[in-house]
Amino acid sequence: MGAHDTGIDGLAAAARAALVREIDADGAWAGEPVWREAFATVPRHLFVPYYYVAGRGGYERRWGESPEREARERWARGAYADVPLATRLRDGELLSSSSQPSLMARMLVALRVEEGDRVLEVGAGTGYNAALLAHRLGDDDLVTTIDLEPEITESARQHLAAAGYHPVVVTGDGARGVPERAPFDRIIATCALPTVPRAWLAQCRPGARVLTPLATGLLALTVRDAEHAEGRFLPSAAYFVPLRGEGRTEPEEVSLAGLPGRAREQDLFRFLCALARGTLEPQGAYALWEREGEPDRGRYGVTVAGEHVWAWLDDPEGPYLWPLP
Repeated sequence: MGAHDTGIDGLAAAARAALVREIDADGAWAGEPVWREAFATVPRHLFVPYYYVAGRGGYERRWGESPEREARERWARGAYADVPLATRLRDGELLSSSSQPSLMARMLVALRVEEGDRVLEVGAGTGYNAALLAHRLGDDDLVTTIDLEPEITESARQHLAAAGYHPVVVTGDGARGVPERAPFDRIIATCALPTVPRAWLAQCRPGARVLTPLATGLLALTVRDAEHAEGRFLPSAAYFVPLRGEGRTEPEEVSLAGLPGRAREQDLFRFLCALARGTLEPQGAYALWEREGEPDRGRYGVTVAGEHVWAWLDDPEGPYLWPLP
């Protein structure tokens, strides 16, 4: 989008204000207006110069430099919809996306960022989340973001610069962290992981907070030291593109055929199956889930202790414990 296109600039500003009002109504700020100001200021459209919208015939590419004004307007309005935006595809597979803004707001509030915190973001994506963090902290050098794909980190760096932010962008395996930028007070992942990488704890200060997607939930851990961390899942569901890197595997799909339950109940049960995969058969897991009152995500947690990582229901001491990889 050219700088002279003031009509599109104005449309984007109005759409951004509408998005902030929508997130306001959703209650995502949770009494932290500093994040409202960040979302009202950081221009999301600069981080998605093009994106893909799924349709019946495949994906439609929306582009901010389209020669057709109507197409540019659709792009600008869509950039501020409260939905995830597909930004990179390869052979029909989603490689990268810009997360749903209201979910991003809830995650950033749950991260409990304080002034002066050093933050590591795993999964650079478009750079938008790193820009929000840099805006909130008021110091670009406090924010580090990492992604495995050089194309993703290069485009994130360009988007950030275009919006006036310059956090440190690193190309590498996010599961290994960024030791040269440690220690961190907060780590936030915007990609799904099968477990909690031990390298993260070693790069955290005692008392640090880690927020990461795991098994279609959001796990919030408090780090005690390099070997120990513990915490619970937030109540809300979260679906993210899996982390790519050395030794990463895709989660197994769990079949719920023949099991009763409405969509919400099946979602909560699938979460238990994802946490306890390889330990419980679906029928046994369903019996446990029903017996324990159909627990939601907030009743589950994870403990890291040395070489051992396990998920649990209600109590880290048991009786319901499931080892994670």
